[in-house]
Amino acid sequence: MTKPDLALQILTLPDGPGVYQYYDKEGKILYVGKAKNLKKRVSSYFNKIHDTAKTNVLVKKIVSIKHIVVPTETDALLLENNLIKTLMPRYNVLLKDDKSYPWICIKKEPFSRIFPTRRMVKDGSEYFGPYTNFKTVHTILDLIKELYPLRTCNYDLNKNNIESGKFKVCLEFHIGNCKGPCEGYEILENYQKQVDAIREILKGNFKESMKDFKRLMTTYAQEMKFEEAQKIKEKIEILENYQSRSTVVNPKITNIDVFSIVSDESAAFVNFLQISHGSIIRSHTMEIKKKLEESDEELLELAIIELRERFQLMSKEVIVPFDLDLGEKIKVTVPQLGDKKQILDLSIRNAKFY
Repeated sequence: MTKPDLALQILTLPDGPGVYQYYDKEGKILYVGKAKNLKKRVSSYFNKIHDTAKTNVLVKKIVSIKHIVVPTETDALLLENNLIKTLMPRYNVLLKDDKSYPWICIKKEPFSRIFPTRRMVKDGSEYFGPYTNFKTVHTILDLIKELYPLRTCNYDLNKNNIESGKFKVCLEFHIGNCKGPCEGYEILENYQKQVDAIREILKGNFKESMKDFKRLMTTYAQEMKFEEAQKIKEKIEILENYQSRSTVVNPKITNIDVFSIVSDESAAFVNFLQISHGSIIRSHTMEIKKKLEESDEELLELAIIELRERFQLMSKEVIVPFDLDLGEKIKVTVPQLGDKKQILDLSIRNAKFY
């Protein structure tokens, strides 16, 4: 039976979407939840015996309820995620991750350097990622190094410094890994064209680099520069090899995120794949320890909001195993067959293997 003061609090709850918070007699937060209909959802906690002992214990401890009304269910989902992270209630699953993930930085400077980092500096530089481990970062950077000769020094290569002869080429120039912009042997325009091509590779788009290399190889062959043509051919093979390993589906499938979940009584595992131009450019699996009777739908919704925020995902379409409400701005696809079903099955396999 509901306590009289709680019954009154429930009675005055609105029928719209929002977030509710349960507190114990000491004023400590117990649980945060979201609802399409606040009154209906909160009432359901108090008008039945629950399947798990933990939920029944939670209900017995509740002495006060606070709520926040929001315009839509999507707003409720976002607010719920933020409040769980801020308040850390005892009975909520906490999608905690203290790890700082690596990024690939294209530095905003003349003759941009490209390097891995765990720290984002707001100086206009571009950051790609975060990647889930440094192994992936080094694989991509090794590929870039094989394809394009970039500088690795940290000299300030402004026009005055170069023209005054302030710097001298290093070993990297002599072994062919750098074209010597520090002494003016390479012009900025050509260097930045390489950076543009690398930017596309980091987005998962290999098409432009492949076209440029094939065009260059043909030019060298026509000019009888067979040694240079052979070097370009080797670069094409490196790119094709990398592309074939990373392409999993139709290259026309781009800017899509895939989420799946497998669970038992005590835990759930959510896998996420980011797809760009038919390639997996990021993969991550998170474990969620269950606290109450959370459904797969509830946990997957929460995980998607958290992962999109953590990895700064901006895709307008997500692929999931069952229907979810993620708001009007995100298209939710539950594929039954075809390429998208193939990617979803791959994500589910990843979650199971984890």
